[in-house]
Amino acid sequence: MAGHLLPNIADCYSRSYELRKACREACTLDTCPFDLSYWGYLPSLSANAAFLALFTLSLLLFLFQAALSRRFLGFTFAMVSGCILEVIGYIGRIMSHNNPFQEAGFLMQIVCLTIAPAFLAAGIYLCLSRIVLTFGAENSRIKPLSYPRIFIPCDILSLVLQAAGGGYASARTHNDQDPTAGNNIMIAGLAFQVATLFVFILLSCDFAVRTHGRIRSLGRAQALDPAHAKLRDSWAFKGFLVSLALSTLCIFTRSVYRVAELSEGWNGHLINTQRYFIGLEGACVIAAVLVLNAFHPGLCFKEGDTAERGCFGFGRRRNRGEKGGGSGAESPVVAS
Repeated sequence: MAGHLLPNIADCYSRSYELRKACREACTLDTCPFDLSYWGYLPSLSANAAFLALFTLSLLLFLFQAALSRRFLGFTFAMVSGCILEVIGYIGRIMSHNNPFQEAGFLMQIVCLTIAPAFLAAGIYLCLSRIVLTFGAENSRIKPLSYPRIFIPCDILSLVLQAAGGGYASARTHNDQDPTAGNNIMIAGLAFQVATLFVFILLSCDFAVRTHGRIRSLGRAQALDPAHAKLRDSWAFKGFLVSLALSTLCIFTRSVYRVAELSEGWNGHLINTQRYFIGLEGACVIAAVLVLNAFHPGLCFKEGDTAERGCFGFGRRRNRGEKGGGSGAESPVVAS
């Protein structure tokens, strides 16, 4: 089917992937309705350009803040990786504004924007162990380093399931086969991400409640680690706690939305309605990264911080004169 000829619209509704693709390649905004596109709507140029600009700004800020503080290297790696994927995804959406019938832009955004928040969630997981140590490891049900050791592998598993499911579904579609199995694997990966975030939120709340309870029963001097009293009282650290909580809730909200979206299928109401994407995907994720730009942990963890350099921003610290290990000997490392 030549690109300059009007497409046979009937071919666009064919069950054959090759016929649908050939029809779409011949389609233009003047000759075909939006429901024949990969989107079901025309991606907004203004909204996607705004998100692209904001994620690019956030990416540059994370790099600048990492160079400035030279700390929290694992956090930086996770957030920079997530922002790069977000930038690529929104480039794909802008590409599709001029021609929503082309597959390249659609695939760029569906792959990159689906897996990017998994990297952002990993950055959030890395911060909780440092917070636990700042208040006192005895206030937590589990050791500080257990948080990243539990949640990072779960995040990786979620990422693998999403990538494998998406790749399998794409391969089945290109072979004119049913992609349902691949879609279900992808949904399972997103659902596992939601479950992981939910458990993380529960443990974070549990730590907050236990800490508050110990303060009420023992007093601040006994319940909290005195070595980090100055850090806990700083406005930057308090702002970081609020920003981390807000960022976690934003990523959780976005992940719930994506599970609901893909559960309806590729022709569902949610995936074909742009305002839901803008509000529950784009706005939630950009809010999550911008608040962590405003209160970057490498710049907020200054007062009273004595941690040493470690791999990916975490490692083991021993108190002076301490030979053996203990629950208080482990701490996430802030590279300095």
